[in-house]
Amino acid sequence: MPTLLVVQHTPSPAVQEMLEAVLRGTRHPELGPLDVVVHAALSAGPADVLAADAVILGTPANIGYMAGALKHFLDQVYYPCLEVTRGRPYGIYVHGNDDTSGALRAIHSIVGGMQWKQVAADVSVTGAPGKADLEACEELGALVGFAVAP
Repeated sequence: MPTLLVVQHTPSPAVQEMLEAVLRGTRHPELGPLDVVVHAALSAGPADVLAADAVILGTPANIGYMAGALKHFLDQVYYPCLEVTRGRPYGIYVHGNDDTSGALRAIHSIVGGMQWKQVAADVSVTGAPGKADLEACEELGALVGFAVAP
C-alpha cells in the first residue's frame, strides 16, 4: 500500500483547520488504499521520508518565512534523502497573517534542490481560512494521494 507522509507544524487554529481539510482530501472516496502518516515537523526525519511515496508539507508563515520546525525537518532530510527521493510527489499548504510568498519560495527552493515533483497547486491562505481555502486543502490532499494511489 502506498504511503503519504504529511509533515506539519500546526501551532494555530487556522493551520489546524487546513491540516484537517488536507486529511479529509486524503480520504477521497475514489482513492485506492493509501496509508496516511502524519508527523509533527519536529518529530519527522529521513526514515519517514524514505518510507513514504509522497509528501505534503504544511506550515505557518512566520515573519515571511516557513516555521523553524519545518526548516529543521527539511535540513534533517535533505542529504540523507537527496539521491533516493528524486521525483517524489509533493504538495504544500501555508497559512500566514500577512504574506506567505517568502515561505513558499524557501520551501520550493529546498524541495526543488531535492528534485521532488509538485503534483498539486500550493494552497496559500492569509487570514482566516474560508470555505474555498479549505476546499483547496482537500483538493491538495486528494491530488497528492492520487499521485501514488494504485
